[in-house]
Amino acid sequence: MITRSAKLLLLAGVALYYTLVVFNNLTDFNSNYEFIQHVLSMDSTSPGNHGMWRAMSSPGMHLLFYWLIIVWELITAILAWWGLWNLVRALRRPANAFNAEKRLAIMALTLSLLMWLVAFIDVGGEWFLMWQSHTWNGQEEAFRMFVIVGFAMLLILQSDDDTQA
Repeated sequence: MITRSAKLLLLAGVALYYTLVVFNNLTDFNSNYEFIQHVLSMDSTSPGNHGMWRAMSSPGMHLLFYWLIIVWELITAILAWWGLWNLVRALRRPANAFNAEKRLAIMALTLSLLMWLVAFIDVGGEWFLMWQSHTWNGQEEAFRMFVIVGFAMLLILQSDDDTQA
């Protein structure tokens, strides 16, 4: 029961995180929108870099990217809470039933990992050369969240059996 509870608590932490992120992005829209603008515009990358042709200066594209991220985060939050609900209901059931209820949690955590890896590290960090910016570089935060969520994912993926504590 302790192992299952640990899985639920970590998933709850991820669900809460995404809920707060969506709340902050909607109630303080411009803070993170400014981040997206600078990353996509590549206006704080190293002077003279030869990748500036990748820059997107269109405010419409900035808004599109930002809204896609917010929707991605919202879907992740919903799936995480829904997955948590399913696991809470299966908490005292046999291991095979608990394991079967991990699907939505795994989907949520996979979406989260993909957001940090693909959207922030791959696209933001490498395509838009975010790593060159001293001000608008979110790679450390992306890596931190990738590790946290990855740890939760690894624990949840561990198959439960009826003999665990």
